[in-house]
Amino acid sequence: MRFRGRVFKFGDNIDTDVIIPARYLNTTDPQELARHCMEDADPEFVKKVRPGDIIVAGRNFGCGSSREHAPVAIKAAGISCVIAESFARIFYRNAFNTGLPIVEAPEASREIQEGDEVEVDLEAGEIRNLTQGKVYRIKPLPPFMRELLRDGGLIPHLICKYRSARLEDDS
Repeated sequence: MRFRGRVFKFGDNIDTDVIIPARYLNTTDPQELARHCMEDADPEFVKKVRPGDIIVAGRNFGCGSSREHAPVAIKAAGISCVIAESFARIFYRNAFNTGLPIVEAPEASREIQEGDEVEVDLEAGEIRNLTQGKVYRIKPLPPFMRELLRDGGLIPHLICKYRSARLEDDS
């Protein structure tokens, strides 16, 4: 899996209430959530994002409540991947469960700048900053995690597995 996009940079401790403010939690519609993604940190964020863009952040991205709305809003806003120094544990799991690729890369998260063009290759374990001409090595995601992302998250992955098992049983 490979992603390429322009960077939006955020700092440390970006909590789920900044990612999708609680006042919008009365919906689970991904497109409605996307309209309000990161608006308390950057009111113009959703107007500037193009499909495939990448968020780069500091430590503890996604801290706060365990709401799945946060990675859903980010993904629906068009963000292809989030790179951070570290992620809150529950956000990390929710991101994969909802099919949002995330990468822990401390050096990259410190050095990549707002507006840089970045390419992330999850299989090769690389982040390439095309603007700065720098390459960062990251731990490649295990095949199971890449399958979850490829299938769109945990529920779609389980549906794919169920259908494959049914097809084998019918043979």
